[in-house]
Amino acid sequence: MLVDYKFCPRCAATLETVAIPKSSPFSRRKCAACGWIFWNNSRPTAGGLILDDQNRLMLIRRGIEPSLGLWDLPGGFLEPGEHPLDGCIRELLEETGAVVEPVGFHGVFMDTYGPNPDDHTHNTFYMCKVVGGEIAAADDAEELAWFAYADIPWTELAFKNVTEAVELWGGKPL
Repeated sequence: MLVDYKFCPRCAATLETVAIPKSSPFSRRKCAACGWIFWNNSRPTAGGLILDDQNRLMLIRRGIEPSLGLWDLPGGFLEPGEHPLDGCIRELLEETGAVVEPVGFHGVFMDTYGPNPDDHTHNTFYMCKVVGGEIAAADDAEELAWFAYADIPWTELAFKNVTEAVELWGGKPL
């Protein structure tokens, strides 16, 4: 993604690739004219591991790319300034119709999103239980289903961070 940006979005001058600070192993795109820097930070997401009273995990089948048709944990990208817990609650309602109560922090998992290896994500997950709502696939989910740990479709999980989060859960009850 770094090389995709050729011109400064502020002043239209040509960007250069530099290490900031100079001792950093990471390259940044910087404007020599106005000083603007493209940091290429990981994009924050939030999601939840929703368990039912039979200790089954809710997964959604993705209705959009990347990973169209694969199973995912419900969640999504945070809005500017949105706390991950608030984003988790919002995203789970949007994608599943579930009003959830987060009962604990689950973990943070790093990954990439889609085919671009420079499109990094910072994925925060919470353990959740349903306290209301009308459960149904919605938004960018085309289907949802409940899985016992032994029945997780491991080879059909959408992202590395999803696999890692489900593995960490390990089938433990809330």
